[in-house]
Amino acid sequence: MTRLAGLAGNRGRNLLNIDARTPGGAELAVVLTNTEDAPVLEAAAERGIPTEVVPLEEGMGRREHERAVNDALADYEYDLVCLDGYMRILSDTFLEVQPTTLNVHPSLLPAFPGTNAWGDALEAGVSVTGCTVHVVTDATDDDGEVLEEEVDMGPIVTQEPVAVYEGDDEATLKERVLYEGEFRAYPRAVKWVATGAAEIDFERETVSVAADRADNGGLAARRLTSSDRLDTLRYGENPHQDAAVYVDYTCEEASVVGADQLNAGAKALSYNNYNDADGALNLIKEFDRPAAAVIKHTNPAGCATADSLSEAYDRALSTDPMSAFGGIVALNRECDAATAEAVVDSFKEVVVAPGYSEEALEILCEKANLRVLAVGDLEGTPERFTEKPLVGGRLVQERDAQSLSVDDLEVVTDREPGPEELESMVFAWQTLKHVKSNGILFAKGTETVGIGMGQVSRVDAVRLAAMKADEHAEGKSAEGAVMASDAFFPFPDGIDEAAKAGIEAVVQPGGSVNDDDVIRAANDHGMAMTFTGQRSFRHD
Repeated sequence: MTRLAGLAGNRGRNLLNIDARTPGGAELAVVLTNTEDAPVLEAAAERGIPTEVVPLEEGMGRREHERAVNDALADYEYDLVCLDGYMRILSDTFLEVQPTTLNVHPSLLPAFPGTNAWGDALEAGVSVTGCTVHVVTDATDDDGEVLEEEVDMGPIVTQEPVAVYEGDDEATLKERVLYEGEFRAYPRAVKWVATGAAEIDFERETVSVAADRADNGGLAARRLTSSDRLDTLRYGENPHQDAAVYVDYTCEEASVVGADQLNAGAKALSYNNYNDADGALNLIKEFDRPAAAVIKHTNPAGCATADSLSEAYDRALSTDPMSAFGGIVALNRECDAATAEAVVDSFKEVVVAPGYSEEALEILCEKANLRVLAVGDLEGTPERFTEKPLVGGRLVQERDAQSLSVDDLEVVTDREPGPEELESMVFAWQTLKHVKSNGILFAKGTETVGIGMGQVSRVDAVRLAAMKADEHAEGKSAEGAVMASDAFFPFPDGIDEAAKAGIEAVVQPGGSVNDDDVIRAANDHGMAMTFTGQRSFRHD
């Protein structure tokens, strides 16, 4: 365990934060201050942390005071010194007898190195400031006089950016730099030193941190992102929630954030519109043939590919026209007049496509509340990762880029699927990737028939898909359809329910301890079944 000696001048909030979080197993062995009424003394005592006070007496020089500090710390065992608002420039009298000493400065050094970094940042009008954790080095001459140009110039361990908001004053900016910057960066630096991840070369005045570099998988030790606010939205998911949309101008993939809204005068996209349109666009990117999808609350209400775009849209819509009311339409080809006529035949919120013919645009723009988005060419370098914010952090993962072919499917039943069933299996699997788990999808040819999404029971997802096919689909039936499941069937009951609906073939990952029972049930019902060997959960 790494023990710390903390030197504070006032409240010592960074030291107390470090002690509470114990980064790398570090804990405070002692807190020292030169001010007898510093609030950190009481706070440390409440936590059982020993304290020392070494006041700066009248006429006491820098080196004399540092020798007194060294004496006060002599009885404590510690491996690292951390400064926190300790308003004394340290000389070699202290630094040469103490272990590595770190300090945090409230700016992104070398910018604003003085004692009023917050005010200097505001006066300069910068939009981003932050903090810097650095190794403390001697900033005095032989007589102990301060060399201003050497203050806070020790090798940098880590930095953290912090935004400057309109209306900020020194007090608000100071608080945000502390909580959003220093409370992140200082424990990180302590952890690196405590665990030996930081290699400090005092002779070259450099710090090397291998743990801060991205590994070969591209998942960096720290997630650093930057984006610009594109627009403030009317509200978030609900009217009582404020919201905004931010844009990453380096993204090369076609996106709804970077799309042009072509119908001038229409209301802007809402938070939910952006979310649903993104899901719809990601789904139709899966297919090379003309494809159309209708999305509602980020789930497909229907999806299809066909020889023409209008035919694909008709087949997608007929899967569940009731749920498609007020939904989002996505197309993977330039929208033509025939498709546009079909889209405006019922209420839709947004249509997303690479582009539009002049005739199609005229038709679509006649609908006052239909937002028309052109995302441009769907080719381009896809974004590799997706992320989900959590309270206290975020999850980052690679996107689900799996793309199956018929050759990837392992037949596990007595009956082998026919060519049309195999084609349906591949289509169903690529579509199912975009259905919330637990997800079940019924398909015939390359169109959806019924979709059961977001259920906590896989059997219930089968029942929901069957109900959708039986009650909501127009001109379709589950009889003779293929069923896709985004994860394995733990028991045969899901297969039994599918058989009741008329399903004749199944594609699923496999991998259950009860696979033999599930396969036996499929054989009993005369079904063909294939395994993909990989699941396709989607929980967001």
